[in-house]
Amino acid sequence: MRLDHLSYAAGPDGCLATVRRLSALLGAEFVDGGVHPRFGTINYILPLENDRYIEVVDVLDHPASDKAPFGQAVRARKELGGGWLGWVVAIRDMVRMERRLGRESVPGNRHRPDGVNLTWRQIGVKGLIADPQLPFFIHWDDLTQHPSVGGKDLRLTALEIAGDPIRVTDWIGHPADHLLDDLDVRWAGPNGQPGLIAAQFETPTGVVRI
Repeated sequence: MRLDHLSYAAGPDGCLATVRRLSALLGAEFVDGGVHPRFGTINYILPLENDRYIEVVDVLDHPASDKAPFGQAVRARKELGGGWLGWVVAIRDMVRMERRLGRESVPGNRHRPDGVNLTWRQIGVKGLIADPQLPFFIHWDDLTQHPSVGGKDLRLTALEIAGDPIRVTDWIGHPADHLLDDLDVRWAGPNGQPGLIAAQFETPTGVVRI
């Protein structure tokens, strides 16, 4: 179990404008990740060090985005102006997590522009929708195609989360601080909406907080 990636929802000005803004801040170019046909969303990917990455996600005008919880979550965050959608934890044993949460995982796939069909299973997006401080969980079918491949010179160093680490620990079944022990994590008492507030990165030109 490890922190896999951070998800950032595009703003009202669209995915490309959001990607350009974040690329300028981080000094690195996102790559087109392709379409999630089951969820009615698209993403752009920026690989990081330590087998992590950032994705910028946007919702499509497609029936799947109204039906799939992930599409619903992206649309709702976009309508609030965009920004950090949440954090995602990679797990090895999906069956165990299904038993823990009392529901089945759902398959996901993404058709990359290079022709690769990336596949995984995920669970817990409804938990994120109900309580945005909570991560959801992913199990990759082929780690050799993980979106972090090629990540260098950019490292996630800190997170600020509006929430309660005890609540998150109860959700994941594992101490939240242990899961994030290589990062500087600040848990802020939420005065409004709980969730991921900010992330900090080490880049070749210095520290960047988004």
